[in-house]
Amino acid sequence: MEEQKNNSREMEGFEDVQIDDNTTQKQKQDSKPKDQSGDLKQKRTRVRKDRKKKQQDGVAQEKYDELNDKYLRLFSEFDNFRKRTLKEKIELSKTASEDVIKALLPVVDDFERALQAMEGQHAPEATVEGINLIYNKLIKTLQQKGLAEMKALNETFNTDFHEALTNIPAPEPELKGKVLDVIQKGYLLNGKVIRFARVVVGN
Repeated sequence: MEEQKNNSREMEGFEDVQIDDNTTQKQKQDSKPKDQSGDLKQKRTRVRKDRKKKQQDGVAQEKYDELNDKYLRLFSEFDNFRKRTLKEKIELSKTASEDVIKALLPVVDDFERALQAMEGQHAPEATVEGINLIYNKLIKTLQQKGLAEMKALNETFNTDFHEALTNIPAPEPELKGKVLDVIQKGYLLNGKVIRFARVVVGN
């Protein structure tokens, strides 16, 4: 009887252990799906965050490209404006005195006529030298401002530089189409024609 009681007690203890083991296994099985569902939620959250971040990065990149393009266009326009303004200033500085120099050209012509007349009339040397000094000083001053006399005599007639007053038969075949005489000198100011040379052309 005592043995049966002991055996029954042992069996009861064994059953309790089995029940506890079963309960623990069930709890583990129940906890697995919960853990897996939690991992899935975290993964989905990460995916959503990554997508949102990529979208934000894409928008930011588009905005950056747009602003960069505007900046490059603006810089290019400003650089062109600066170069154009600088070129205009240089051209203006070169030709700023054009009107004054044009007004002085008839004075130069008068000086040259006066010198030619005095040479033919045997004027006093002192007078001729004095006028020559004044004339040379005036010419040098004008040359420093960019004035240059145009070469015309015996040059091929060119409408960009010459103005034909009349045509005469050329004394020699090689002089056809060339300037035979200069009635009025032409002048350039820093490479720009400010007065055409009035010439006689051979034909």
